[in-house]
Amino acid sequence: MRIKPTWLVSLLFFIVGHIYGQSPKQKLQSAFGRLQADSQCRYASVSLTVLDVKTGESVFTANPNMGLATASTLKVITSITAFNILGKDFQYQTQFGYSGSISSDGTLTGDIIIKGGGDPTLGSWRYESSKENHILTLMVDALQKAGIKKINGRVIGDDSIFGSQAIPDGWIWQDIGNYYGAGTSGLCWRENQFDIKLATGGEGSAIGLLREVPSMPYLTFKSELINGPAKTGDNSYVYFPVGGKLVYIRGTYAVDQTKKSISAAMPDPAYDAALRLSDTLKRLGILASGDPESTLSLATKGLETPQITTNLTTILSPRLSQIVYWLNQKSINLYAEQLLKTLAWKSGKQPTTANGVEVVKNFWKAKGIDLNSMSITDGSGLSPEDRVTTLTMATVLQSAKKEAWFADFYESLPTYNDMKMKSGSILNVLTYAGYQTYKGRELCFSIMVNNYNGSTKAIKEKMFRVLDELK
Repeated sequence: MRIKPTWLVSLLFFIVGHIYGQSPKQKLQSAFGRLQADSQCRYASVSLTVLDVKTGESVFTANPNMGLATASTLKVITSITAFNILGKDFQYQTQFGYSGSISSDGTLTGDIIIKGGGDPTLGSWRYESSKENHILTLMVDALQKAGIKKINGRVIGDDSIFGSQAIPDGWIWQDIGNYYGAGTSGLCWRENQFDIKLATGGEGSAIGLLREVPSMPYLTFKSELINGPAKTGDNSYVYFPVGGKLVYIRGTYAVDQTKKSISAAMPDPAYDAALRLSDTLKRLGILASGDPESTLSLATKGLETPQITTNLTTILSPRLSQIVYWLNQKSINLYAEQLLKTLAWKSGKQPTTANGVEVVKNFWKAKGIDLNSMSITDGSGLSPEDRVTTLTMATVLQSAKKEAWFADFYESLPTYNDMKMKSGSILNVLTYAGYQTYKGRELCFSIMVNNYNGSTKAIKEKMFRVLDELK
């Protein structure tokens, strides 16, 4: 009769028990160590902070005080600050009215004015209440109710409330002509972007331009875009100066891309809004004697923007909770930058990006965060100059849990890897920040990798393996 090796059975039970009995900290330490030692991170800076949501207690930290480029996870800080300062039910207001007077025959001697109030959603397709046709209908109805049948003047888009600097300092030239680099405006329109349809061909051949959606008759387009090899993706870039008229499209667009379309930033959204309303009125037989104008186009002629003397209607934006939902779900840089200027404006400062950054920093300083851990220049994270520590990012996330609006913020976060978290990606930078429940314990986390080499897909999978230890 063979004797059972009971010592071997006991050893196996010990090993299994040790593996399954490991704390989250031990599991994360092993997983983080593998990530940091990976060849893709040989020259990278890597950081992770995990906090208990209810207590703020540190669950795991690795390089928590290393200032790193955040990419779009900076929107977490912008969103939470906006909820705190503006409130979840905050709404922008766009004023629509005229200057001058209306004669008995319905002739307005004066100008029709759309005065922007900073609403990033005006004309956006994401909300029923903000769609372009709906907004134009509201304006037309208001004019007709006032009895205006003819305009001895112009339709003017007034975007003066947010000043003349549309592009934050620190953004790079390669970004700012593209839809994700659309500049801020006191009067946004269709999220300050339009589409360009492409006529593609064989690899290495030139790509032609079919049309713009909507048509952009006031711009001239020149394509230097080339059909790239299969599986190389969309590497096209749109270039033009703010307020310019000549648009260059450069780079490559893979032959196997199915969309056959790219999106560009509007150089003057206030002008485009005025143009669309002017065209709509013309189709209805309400003619304006002057061409549409904007604050920018008037300034180039040395003219001031007239003020509304009679307001016809006020157009309200969706509530802040609805704006933040799409801001984070689709990582809309424009929304974040508009909110940043709004934070300055509603705090009694000039609505500039720099003042918005100051408001954000001062808010978190009052909450006990060291400002040296938060070096930011914009609200969206598009600037490669932004630096925040994972400890600060996680602390901001943890602070939101106790607020009445937390459910709205939580809902705004996309789901990646079966986890609610915001992602961020710029050149050789990948970041995530969000929430996860581990065995009934609510956690928040921030993980950042800067200066990795190789493919984004590969480093993402490796970062997910670390975050999998929180499940």
